[in-house]
Amino acid sequence: MDNKYDASNIQILEGLEAVKKRPGMYIGTTSSRGLHHLVWEIVDNAVDEALAGFCDDIKVEILPGDIIRVTDNGRGIPVDIHPKSGRPSVETVYTTLHAGGKFDHNSYKVSGGLHGVGASVVNALSTYMTVEIHKDGKQYVIEFDHGFLKKELEVIGDTDKSGTIVTFLPDPEIFKESQHFEMEILRTRIQQLAFLNKGIKFSISDLREEDKIIAKNYCYEGGVKEYVEFLNEGKDVLHQTVAYFEGQVDDIIVEIAMQYNSGYAQSIYPFTNNINNPEGGTHEEGFKRTLTLVLNTYGKTSGIFKKDDALAGEDTREGLVAIVSIKHPDPQFEGQTKSKLGSSDARTAVSQIMKEGLERYLLENPSSAKIIIEKALMAQRARIAAKKAREATRRKSPLDALGFASKLADCRTKDATKSEIYIVEGDSAGGSAKQGRDSEYQAILPLRGKVLNVEKTRLDKALQNKEILSMIQAFGTGIDEEFSLDNLRYHKIIIMTDADVDGAHIRTLLLTFFFRYLRPLIEKGYIFIAQPPLFKVQSGKTIRYAYEENELEPLLAEFNTKPVIQRYKGLGEMNPEQLWETTMDPETRTLLQVALEDAMEADRIFSMLMGDDVLSRREFIQENAEYVKNLDV
Repeated sequence: MDNKYDASNIQILEGLEAVKKRPGMYIGTTSSRGLHHLVWEIVDNAVDEALAGFCDDIKVEILPGDIIRVTDNGRGIPVDIHPKSGRPSVETVYTTLHAGGKFDHNSYKVSGGLHGVGASVVNALSTYMTVEIHKDGKQYVIEFDHGFLKKELEVIGDTDKSGTIVTFLPDPEIFKESQHFEMEILRTRIQQLAFLNKGIKFSISDLREEDKIIAKNYCYEGGVKEYVEFLNEGKDVLHQTVAYFEGQVDDIIVEIAMQYNSGYAQSIYPFTNNINNPEGGTHEEGFKRTLTLVLNTYGKTSGIFKKDDALAGEDTREGLVAIVSIKHPDPQFEGQTKSKLGSSDARTAVSQIMKEGLERYLLENPSSAKIIIEKALMAQRARIAAKKAREATRRKSPLDALGFASKLADCRTKDATKSEIYIVEGDSAGGSAKQGRDSEYQAILPLRGKVLNVEKTRLDKALQNKEILSMIQAFGTGIDEEFSLDNLRYHKIIIMTDADVDGAHIRTLLLTFFFRYLRPLIEKGYIFIAQPPLFKVQSGKTIRYAYEENELEPLLAEFNTKPVIQRYKGLGEMNPEQLWETTMDPETRTLLQVALEDAMEADRIFSMLMGDDVLSRREFIQENAEYVKNLDV
């Protein structure tokens, strides 16, 4: 390596070259998530026009070849000459970083996009892009190639419309992992934007297959109020009317919608300028503190409380579904990802609107108020019981009670980054796994019987389940208010169940437990699903495995003689060597990492699949039956 380090080593990347050189710095990743992020950058520009009051119709289309087209009926991007660049403003916006109307609060009071970065970044990461503008009676078009100007801005006709149409194709050289847009990912976010922006029409269409066109239209006059109703679909709500409060404090617009159900999970979703903040922040803090304060005050003044009753914050949030959405002219976030809001004035604004609104709601709806307070008091009693039950989950030694030591076959290494634990069903599979594993870094925890469905029970009852208790003790993290990722003993927690209906059910029960009570394990990427084979194909000493139904025929074609085919009904049918070779050996195994793309959608799906509403579950199964690859009944 050359030791010389002077001015000649300093690389200055002109224009959008910096984006192409380090795309992850601008869109986070070049995986499928980054690919879809391109769409949101363009859509955000259209939404900003809507927030400014100049747009009420936004269309997203996936064209053949995975080309994206976004159309809005806003004012149209300016086409006049920019005073600094000396080029048409639209060209400057799409070819220059940090150029856009979002720095000028006269143009946009509120913005959800990346402050001018978005449009040019999408252009830089696209094979081609065209921008069509309808403005002041004229129709304009400008074309780009890999971020560079390909065709000058020109007038191509007259028009009585206004707005912008952006069409782009992501660069396959940059998005090597995937160039395929998932309709469901786009649809879910478009529906969310419609909920968060009441009265604005959104549509999403998949036009890639001529005989299978999918189109969805969304417009919610009730906004976040309808969002809460949607999230509570299929749940047993405790009061029919969604509590809704809105108002403005200084330049901050606040919208809050909330409704309780009979479940035990809390689902509070904070947004800033249409962007979800999964780690919360000051607006969520203001909401939670005020909720606890107002309910405690009401409980005392209404006479519902007994002498010593006092609700803790978690008591007031059991079974609550709430949206806290603010529009802030200059939000400050902690870190680059916008996952946590840090603006102190947001806390004050939300607290003020929440206090006024909730006090009024409780006074005007005394029957609902009583139900809410009684729900919180029940949660309080369960919390006290859970505190006692939690003490049993503390793992003091391998010789703990409840048969824990006999269940867990631990690994020898104490390095959590190298350790992995397999959660397996039954003693038969557990026996094979224990014999087949590498005991240096692989631990085995067999489960006996099906795990409790935590969707239908409180934490204090869940902690009485021996299988759940064994997992918490093994992981070492504790649970609830004692949870700590720092104490996690394994950085790979692998669910290994049979490839049949029962195995899928057990897997879903485990995922429900992780999602409801150990969610950081999913968020940090520590949960995996093993992929055992469905078939063993053998001819003489040659053995091959098929992991999916559609892999069997091509595999059979590789054999000249007629091989013996064995379909595995369960992991217990494999001997230890086969289980190691197919499912546990890091060199040959396939693990699926469990990721949480959309917490709200996951929350809704878990409630619907594992809750009490049979009708919603049946409808979901009917709608998604075509996607089932193999079903062994």
